[in-house]
Amino acid sequence: MLCIKYPFSRLCFNFVMSSPEIASLSWGQMKVKGCSTMYKDCKVWPGGSRTWDWRETGTNHSPGVQPADLEEVVKKGVKTVVIGRGMSEALQVPPSTVDYLKKNGIDVLVLQTEKAVEEYNALAARGVKVGGVFHSTC
Repeated sequence: MLCIKYPFSRLCFNFVMSSPEIASLSWGQMKVKGCSTMYKDCKVWPGGSRTWDWRETGTNHSPGVQPADLEEVVKKGVKTVVIGRGMSEALQVPPSTVDYLKKNGIDVLVLQTEKAVEEYNALAARGVKVGGVFHSTC
């Protein structure tokens, strides 16, 4: 695993190109296996992960996850995207976001974050090209 620090986030790359396991999740903290960075919210894809910084796209709990939040993950060639809506499911996912993924031929799962991580890890363990965005608080 190679981690590169940028001004606002740290990118971690796994050159095996499999979807990295999410090693731990607790309120406000996520750890991706093989990466030393502790994330609050994160994006994962085959071969890497990074901080999901909502300021990049102007994301808020409502209207929630926008297609722009997922473009980077989609470009990694994923077949499935898992969206973690937060521990209390406060983060919204509008139909337009689900439609964006489906129009790109990508299966999508929208779940409470603990369930989303479980599902993501199960898919990754089966070798599915899975990516995700996960919110670890509310």
